[in-house]
Amino acid sequence: MSYTPLKPSFLGLRVFDSLALEPIAGYIDWTYFFHAWRISGNYQGLETLCGCEACKQKWLLSFPVEERDKAKEAIRLFWDARDMLSGLMRQHLLKVNVALYFSEAKSGAEAIDFIEDGKVTISLPVLRQQHPSERSGYCLSLADFISPEQDYVGLFAVSILGADEISAQYKAKGDDYNSILVESVAARLAEATSEWLHLQVRRHLWGYANHESLTRDEIRQAKYQGIRPAVGYPSLPDQSVIFDFDKLLHLEKIGIRLTENGAMHPTSAVCGMYISHPKSSYFMIGKIGQDQLADYAKRRNKSVGEMKRWLPNSL
Repeated sequence: MSYTPLKPSFLGLRVFDSLALEPIAGYIDWTYFFHAWRISGNYQGLETLCGCEACKQKWLLSFPVEERDKAKEAIRLFWDARDMLSGLMRQHLLKVNVALYFSEAKSGAEAIDFIEDGKVTISLPVLRQQHPSERSGYCLSLADFISPEQDYVGLFAVSILGADEISAQYKAKGDDYNSILVESVAARLAEATSEWLHLQVRRHLWGYANHESLTRDEIRQAKYQGIRPAVGYPSLPDQSVIFDFDKLLHLEKIGIRLTENGAMHPTSAVCGMYISHPKSSYFMIGKIGQDQLADYAKRRNKSVGEMKRWLPNSL
């Protein structure tokens, strides 16, 4: 497929703080909210209920009798979360920050090179998929979607500040339910911010899909061009790369602190990268063998023992 990489509207780092929550909240995928509370099932249409008893009963009757108690629990939890979110927005108790970085890039030797002023700032080795992708028929790596000659890549991080403090206040009062509710709502807001920001990147800030016209459901189904693999996710499982990304994103600028294990605080935060190629897709690396572990550790300039620490779900 012939593809000419488009240069983003800027190169380098930009920080956007105190973003408005209202437009972002509409991108929350509540399905994963229920997963976090271990309530399985499909609760499509719950967001559209007006709150009256008649609508509630009509919606509940769409479920088999044996599933209605669980559906009632989903309604209660969703309405509590919605009320919590409304209160947080009304009182301006949360702060949404974003760090965005665009760079020239090229691929080579199973790595993605970030380039600034003609020099490589980060050379990021990547792992290759262990079984052929159903979609492509190939064993993919993220480097496959970057040109070996000239391309561009993006990094992003989002943080939701204030939720951890509010959660601690509820916990100090013995209110564990609302303590956990605040945390789970903030986690969904972080993911929603990632979704909203990716839309702004595709249409405006990078602009490689500036004519995109997708519904919210289509966006949630990732029917857009390009991908945004997050650190620690299936196609970018090495948690240690967050320290490399931090060198360019300067996460402290948006209130994110990294632990020695690569965890982010506040916990309601997301960090990852952007790739624009039309054929790029999400995939899972899968379990790697000891030979691949040794090779990857060498390319990451780390010991095999240390690399095991960063890839616990890939071994």
